[in-house]
Amino acid sequence: MGDVKFIWNRLWRWVRNILIFFFVSSLLAVIAFKWVPVYRTPLMYIRYCEQYIAGKDPRIEHQWVDMAMISKHMPTAVIASEDAHFMEHNGFDEKAILKARLHALEGGKERGASSISQQTAKNVFLWQGHSWFRKGLEAYFTFLIEKIWGKERIMEVYLNSIEMGDGIYGVQACASHNFHKSASELTQSDAALIAATLPNPLQFNSAKPSKYMEKRRKQIIAGMNYLQGGGKTPQWGIDPSSIKTDATTPAEKNRNKKSGKKNKKKKR
Repeated sequence: MGDVKFIWNRLWRWVRNILIFFFVSSLLAVIAFKWVPVYRTPLMYIRYCEQYIAGKDPRIEHQWVDMAMISKHMPTAVIASEDAHFMEHNGFDEKAILKARLHALEGGKERGASSISQQTAKNVFLWQGHSWFRKGLEAYFTFLIEKIWGKERIMEVYLNSIEMGDGIYGVQACASHNFHKSASELTQSDAALIAATLPNPLQFNSAKPSKYMEKRRKQIIAGMNYLQGGGKTPQWGIDPSSIKTDATTPAEKNRNKKSGKKNKKKKR
């Protein structure tokens, strides 16, 4: 009996120390990332390994930029596309979660209802997966960043860490690689097109938009205009209208070149 009690006490001390270490270290990490840029995330390394295993040339294209150097259209676009109630909820959109759950119970295809806050917590601190254990940790970190970071910092980290293409992470890398401009120069159309890729950035390419993506872009722009009309647009980032830039995407440039050639032929 004494041996069992000794083993139990020792096991409890181990569990207690692990929990204390996890709580303290996670809290310190969240506090640190309130100010320290997030240059690498678990997903970046996971994708890097997947690329290597698949025989591809592995890469991580990422460049951190402060919110003041990101177009104001970008936060509005991802809110309209991914999380319409981002500015109002406490990290969890209960209505979206309930709708997704009811849809699944009715036999529909399971769909995600993660808020931008939840996605940010997962990207920065955790790994991909659907286990209840990971979901529990996601809820824990979501609660922490909502309380410690606040909405603007969550959005800043989200836009800098989200996967936006094969080996492309963050809005600056995406703007440079796919639009040949900086994140501050992104137009409303650019931002909506990037947001249209986020459900599956490995399948959708903002540099080569499909018909479906063009349709989604129009829907997202309509959502952005609705948010702006209702005064729900966050005033973060730089106003792209103050920057002189070519507002067309690479795909639009190609179409313009073709139409220009046709016009020249007609004149002749």
